[in-house]
Amino acid sequence: MIVLQRTALFLVIIVFGSIILREGSFILVPLVWGVFFAFSLHPISSWFEKKKFPRSIAIIISILMVAVIVTGIFYVLLNQMVGLIRDIPEIGQNLQNKMSLYLDELNVILGNEILDPGNRPEVWSFLTPENFNTTLFNTGKSLTLAGIIPLYIFLLLYYEDFFLNFLIRFSSQHKDKVLKWVMESGKVIQSYLTGMVKVTLIVAVLAGIFFYIIGVKYFLLFAAFIAIMNLIPYVGVFISSFFAILYVFLTTDNLLYPFLTFGVLWAIQLFENNVITPLVVGSQVKVNALAVILAILLGGWLWGISGMILFIPLVGVLKITFENSEGLEPFGFLLSDETMVPEQNQLLKKKFWKSLFEKNKIGTD
Repeated sequence: MIVLQRTALFLVIIVFGSIILREGSFILVPLVWGVFFAFSLHPISSWFEKKKFPRSIAIIISILMVAVIVTGIFYVLLNQMVGLIRDIPEIGQNLQNKMSLYLDELNVILGNEILDPGNRPEVWSFLTPENFNTTLFNTGKSLTLAGIIPLYIFLLLYYEDFFLNFLIRFSSQHKDKVLKWVMESGKVIQSYLTGMVKVTLIVAVLAGIFFYIIGVKYFLLFAAFIAIMNLIPYVGVFISSFFAILYVFLTTDNLLYPFLTFGVLWAIQLFENNVITPLVVGSQVKVNALAVILAILLGGWLWGISGMILFIPLVGVLKITFENSEGLEPFGFLLSDETMVPEQNQLLKKKFWKSLFEKNKIGTD
């Protein structure tokens, strides 16, 4: 009965927790981003404080430094995006012409009319005013949320001592564990964010060089798109590669370029996964692949793209929390990427199957 009550309570917490996370995304998403960036900017602001700067001035300087860099990158990409939007009618017409040409060739080869020319769909028809207005509204909403993040960063860094004292007072009997949890969580967040920024820059440079060599007009925009979407594991690379290959296909007359683009982007992805990320990011998150995939899906369902990025280090923090909480250590092991010694693993398997066989035998008798 007690087990049933605990299970029911656990399910209720999951359901109501999911509802709160989903419905409160407008408040929680920028707050979580603010917490993550506050951890990342803390070393910079601390350095300025050691140089006798007041804390408020040190924090403002740290935020402004990052803001100037991000604004410069955004300005360059915005100019390229405006140019790409102006070329959309021409690109759409190229797609329509190529689709018609390939369908005509298939009709000649197969000897029948696959699709009547008068009924062929306008493949660029999704660019309607209604869809454009929706996109514009969502962009404005995202910019509003992004404007709140610097305020969260400032307040979190300014009151860091206050929050730390609150955690210590909240669990005065386990002060050492709380301090250890804060330090380990901070290291996970700092390592993950700073590492992913480095990985993003490296991937952007590699992709940008390739797009520039093959003559892509908006090579900076597509390089940034490839690198940013790469932050979404397993999913982002497929989405970004599809649009990049489609653009190369529509703006070139040689089919070699789309296939070459596919091969190079695939090679960059392999190089990033097997060389760059292990060296730059390391294994700070230390979460197994199954937990990462579930975190991506759950994060995407709750918070969209932000959730797909944020939930990976959040799962790492959750694992640390379980490992430092009495009675929850098995859940921490469940999320970790630790593997057992082969001999221990085989012994455990034998014991499991032996006990299962004996239970079934007893039930049969």
